[in-house]
Amino acid sequence: MKVKTLVGNGIVAALYIAVSFFIQPFGFTNIQFRVSEIFNHLVVFNKKYMIGIVLGVFLTNLFFSPMRAYDLVFGVGQSIIALLITILVSKFIKNIWGRMIVNTIVFTITMFFIAIELHLAFDLPFTITWVTTAVGEFVVMAIGAPIMYYLNKRVNFEQQL
Repeated sequence: MKVKTLVGNGIVAALYIAVSFFIQPFGFTNIQFRVSEIFNHLVVFNKKYMIGIVLGVFLTNLFFSPMRAYDLVFGVGQSIIALLITILVSKFIKNIWGRMIVNTIVFTITMFFIAIELHLAFDLPFTITWVTTAVGEFVVMAIGAPIMYYLNKRVNFEQQL
């Protein structure tokens, strides 16, 4: 791995952790708005960002999660699966907006992993929990898409790693 890729992913992980720190009360419940999830859109620009995102999720869940063991399995697992699906599907979609829409939908649907986690950890009802976590994820990802799109115009995420 190039030093530039390593440093870039370290910055992404650090940003994910920092943003997650500030929204802790809203990032780990059955109604969650983990604003740091907007960084998931980085993989639509360059798949190499997956490392930094997963590292950020892992460390955030390790340091801040009230249900650490569950989050290290389900939260990190959900991120890996959703990112891999997005990377695979993105090979067939050339339009960046199309990729971000797919990414948003994939992350929204795969929130069922988090619903399972919350059901196991707190005996919350699965279906309602899936809906509430999916809505939170959808809102964050949908609002995050144009933000990341316009940041890319300034930073050019495709070329950074």
